[in-house]
Amino acid sequence: MAANAHEAKMAHPRMAAGALFFDAADRILMVEPTYKDYWDIPGGYVETGESPLHAAVREVREELGITPPIGRLLAVDWAPNEAEGDKVLYLFDGGQLSQDHLAQITLQPDELKGFSFLPAEQVAERTIPRLARRILAATEARTHTAPVYLEHGQKPDSRAA
Repeated sequence: MAANAHEAKMAHPRMAAGALFFDAADRILMVEPTYKDYWDIPGGYVETGESPLHAAVREVREELGITPPIGRLLAVDWAPNEAEGDKVLYLFDGGQLSQDHLAQITLQPDELKGFSFLPAEQVAERTIPRLARRILAATEARTHTAPVYLEHGQKPDSRAA
């Protein structure tokens, strides 16, 4: 196969990364974007030459004004989108935010109008289904030693491959 034909078949997905943060009651930090009609988690697109982990750290710093330690990978989600094409999304464990970090949160005003900690059972009420599935699967993965692989926020049926 010619190099150009091979290259044309290769996926060139957009990548995004975010972090899940929790409070002392194990509720999940959700943010209210100014440019979406649903709630999200802190994060955004990975820039050229940037790793997903570094993108998550940068996005948290830009959006919330804090730099808490971000831990291990919880989930990778293959989530192609008709409008944006192929996407691979990474969720990292931000752990429980300290009182100091909570007190230092300063929202990026052109991107976020609010934030709240939500119990897991309320996540689906505030966001779109595939994101809710991704958040809940990643939250569950915190109790396991390995990250979870998802497709559209769901564990794929390995027999379907």
